[in-house]
Amino acid sequence: MSASLASEQCQACRPDSPTVTREEAKGLLADLPGWEIIVRDGMEQLSGDFEFVNFAEALAFTNRVGALAEEADHHPALTTEWGRVNVRWWTHSIGGLHRNDFIMAARASGATRP
Repeated sequence: MSASLASEQCQACRPDSPTVTREEAKGLLADLPGWEIIVRDGMEQLSGDFEFVNFAEALAFTNRVGALAEEADHHPALTTEWGRVNVRWWTHSIGGLHRNDFIMAARASGATRP
């Protein structure tokens, strides 16, 4: 996880804000081991899978990511299963990826432990 990326502040994003370029995304993704860019519903999204030893730990992680999302007012899609959580970030208002998504992915990676 990139500590410097996780410490950046999310910026307010307007519908006319630009998505990150492929080159920017490639550079940012290099700082996020375990994350990948996927296309779902026609939009690029950051997707990360996290594994845990049981459901309780997966749920606790989900709640930590939820708290980070509330604090930043930027919310992911979370799928919580026994021992596994999938987190997907994208910026709804621009229909793709913004730097904020990479910042939040870095923060989520840092939330694997309480």
